[in-house]
Amino acid sequence: MSETTSSGEVRGPVATLRRIAFLMERQREETRRIEAFRNAARTILPLPEDEVRQRAEAGTLTQLSGIGPSTAAVITDACRGVVPERLLALERTAGPLADGGADLRERLRGDLHSHSDWSDGGSPLEEMAMTAMELGHDYLVLTDHSPRLTVAHGLSAARLARQLEVVDAVNEHVGDTFTLLKGIEVDILDDGSLDQTPEMLAQLDVRVASVHSKLKMDAAPMTRRMIGAVRNPYTNVLGHCTGRLVRGNRGTRPPSQFDARAVFSACVEEGVAVEINSRPERRDPPTPLLELARDLGCLFSIDSDAHAPGQLDMLDYGCTRAAEAGIDPDRIVNTWERDRLLEWAAARL
Repeated sequence: MSETTSSGEVRGPVATLRRIAFLMERQREETRRIEAFRNAARTILPLPEDEVRQRAEAGTLTQLSGIGPSTAAVITDACRGVVPERLLALERTAGPLADGGADLRERLRGDLHSHSDWSDGGSPLEEMAMTAMELGHDYLVLTDHSPRLTVAHGLSAARLARQLEVVDAVNEHVGDTFTLLKGIEVDILDDGSLDQTPEMLAQLDVRVASVHSKLKMDAAPMTRRMIGAVRNPYTNVLGHCTGRLVRGNRGTRPPSQFDARAVFSACVEEGVAVEINSRPERRDPPTPLLELARDLGCLFSIDSDAHAPGQLDMLDYGCTRAAEAGIDPDRIVNTWERDRLLEWAAARL
């Protein structure tokens, strides 16, 4: 049950539906429409190939829950060995998301900041891992939110413990060529402490610490708050440091105010990487702060902050910014192979 794409790649109906959803996410299309294709893929995945093919020929695919006329047409084309027009149109516009940074993008081995439907992401962690593998990543760090961020369904210690068991199961299944690494985007609390127990943080591979609340705090207490988090031995990456939003459906938000020189100097002293957040609505840190962190000698992590599989490709944006700033690729920790990354992340514990 497969078809051949215009590039000669063989792709069955499940893979075709997933590819369409991926490309739609990459182009930031409406979530509801994207989910229609992902739901259809989930519906037919457990079915015998013969049943799917027979339903396609009989025109009864829409009798299955989760399959509508549009997705049924895609499945039918794929079963007949025809590349759906919807896929062809998306592939025609599937070039790099940003100009420049292609050499650096080739050097990235993984992504240290991603979310699944365990918190505020839109897809199961298995789908995030599968897409990362398809993009050629050696590793992906799963960093769902910590408990205080209730609006994002942050994980309690108990839920995080359960998630780690699922991550182990995924890694047993995928083999040695890719690793889903255990992580968290842990909230930086008002006093600079981290929003998860030390016992749970110690079980993780990589920890991204971010401010999500009281972003308008005065500069002096915000500086103390951020430095407190940076000096915590469990912090590996300082996430989206200003919290700004420059565009998007959430509107805009000004950057938090803090002594960037003091915060980035602490990052240098502690070996904490400054995140170059690749989401186009963030572009965080702003260019002057990115250049300051570069000049002070910071390490960096170019991260997608993906909340859906197609957003994992947003690394293009961060690579362009890092290349424009002239950052040495070896100072970008996710250009490192997995064992070097893990050794760095564990060095302060």
